[in-house]
Amino acid sequence: MQWMTHVLQQYPELAIFLTIALGFAIGPLKIKTFSLGTVTAVLLVGVLVGQLKIDISPTVKSVFFLMFLFAVGYSVGPQFFRGLKKTGLPQMGFAVLMLLTCLIFPWLCARFMGYNMGQAAGLLAGSQTISAVIGVAGDTINGLPLTAAQKTDYNNAIPVCYAVTYIFGTAGSAWVLASLAPAMLGGLEKVKKACKELEASMGAGDESSQPGMIPADTVVVFRAYTVTADWFGDGKTVQQLEKHLADEHVRLFVERLRQQNKLVDAAPDVVIRKGDKIVLSGRREDLMGERGLIGPEIQDAELLHFPAEALQILVAKKNIAGMKVSALRAQPFMHGIFIRSIKAADIEVPVMPDTVLERGDVLELVGLKKEVDRAAKEIGYADRPTEKTDMTFVGLGIVIGGLIGVLTVRIGGVPISLSTSGGALIIGLVFGWLRSQHPTFGRIPAPALWVMNNVGLNMFIAVVGITAGPGFVDGFKQVGISLFLVGAVATTLPLLAGVLMGKYIFKFHPALILGCTAGARTTTAALGAIQDAVDSKTPALGYTVTYAVGNTLLIIWGVVIVMLMR
Repeated sequence: MQWMTHVLQQYPELAIFLTIALGFAIGPLKIKTFSLGTVTAVLLVGVLVGQLKIDISPTVKSVFFLMFLFAVGYSVGPQFFRGLKKTGLPQMGFAVLMLLTCLIFPWLCARFMGYNMGQAAGLLAGSQTISAVIGVAGDTINGLPLTAAQKTDYNNAIPVCYAVTYIFGTAGSAWVLASLAPAMLGGLEKVKKACKELEASMGAGDESSQPGMIPADTVVVFRAYTVTADWFGDGKTVQQLEKHLADEHVRLFVERLRQQNKLVDAAPDVVIRKGDKIVLSGRREDLMGERGLIGPEIQDAELLHFPAEALQILVAKKNIAGMKVSALRAQPFMHGIFIRSIKAADIEVPVMPDTVLERGDVLELVGLKKEVDRAAKEIGYADRPTEKTDMTFVGLGIVIGGLIGVLTVRIGGVPISLSTSGGALIIGLVFGWLRSQHPTFGRIPAPALWVMNNVGLNMFIAVVGITAGPGFVDGFKQVGISLFLVGAVATTLPLLAGVLMGKYIFKFHPALILGCTAGARTTTAALGAIQDAVDSKTPALGYTVTYAVGNTLLIIWGVVIVMLMR
């Protein structure tokens, strides 16, 4: 043990990776439905490792924190600016008002309990489950005219208070929004009924039956048949057959033919005769009943050997933004194309006829490669898998954001700035939006974005935990169990306020109230609990815009609460 302590003290980088490894292993472990979560687990492991008194340069955590904040802004930028449009303004207005309560209630609790600025920042970070406040508040404290000892004490208090309040901040939020909130809206059964009615009004009755609007788990298949049915007579065109097979709930497409032992690509005017072999695409259950209308199903390896693709496409064209799914599906270039899923800010939203598409949304389309390629050109940009990240874009973005952040404005003699971290977040929003408008540059693949988000944040948290470790026990003794109760109050009151504002001020649909409240608090776990409780995906319709606003303002509140407590 003594040897290990010496090694970790001499090579602190090993201590960081040990903390990351153990935190990622412990975080997902569940006791019934509860788990610490990766961030909290990394912090607590870091505190334990920090008892060995390991010195780590603060530059290390700053590098990873800037990377994390830029990635956060990049992810939500399109939805953030989308909220500025007329259709998103009510949700953005709701988010701003609710987020003010997310600042005011923790601040009032901290004032009432006599906490210092570090404890108040930790209370905000944990009760609102926004880990980035740890770094932003710390940067703000370091910029104040305080003694070195005061800065150290305040900075060490932040992770202590965060760890104590985060548990209820996560689990409690899911419970409040999935249990208390529906009761405030008339009861769970009433909310379930309202969600089903919203689904029906958006065409959800067709969602499970129309191939252009299939849920993510529906399987699209390609099957071959020999044409033997008398209906074909002297011949029918591909267009006539597709029209003949279609009804209100079914659309099937002819993809390929074998005529006189020659392979022929399908075109609307190609004539199909008895004895030909054809390939149809569609949902598996729709194709199962086609034998009597066409002929027996066959296995023809050569006929069925052609490139089909499932491709993610970034919505970037102006004429597509604002279009409903039903209108998109009716476009000529969508012939033979199936919509498997839609994501906004990496949150999956329901695929319904009345779901509105916006720039920055990602559609997953399924079909023949040539047809998917054609649709991609009309919709936006084909987001094909790649390992390359535009590091020029990332590097310049963080530098520009940092330069903006270090600019200082004095109000009443008090220096106020966004700090480099706040600047990185803001420029990330702008760059993420620019990417949605001009998708030919600024590519950050999803795996790389995951690394920037998760590794960036947890590396920062690991250093924070290790650095604060020696003073963590003393800090916990100071705040005691009372902080957990104060954190529960600071978590619950903003959520209840959000539900009441959504119901009485904005008069949102119950599904949107729940989704908007979860989004403003950036609590994805609560969104999942809500959707399970109401048995509907519709709350996600209110999540994305408010999530973007919440991710931005909650981080900025880390600066504001320090100034308020000062």
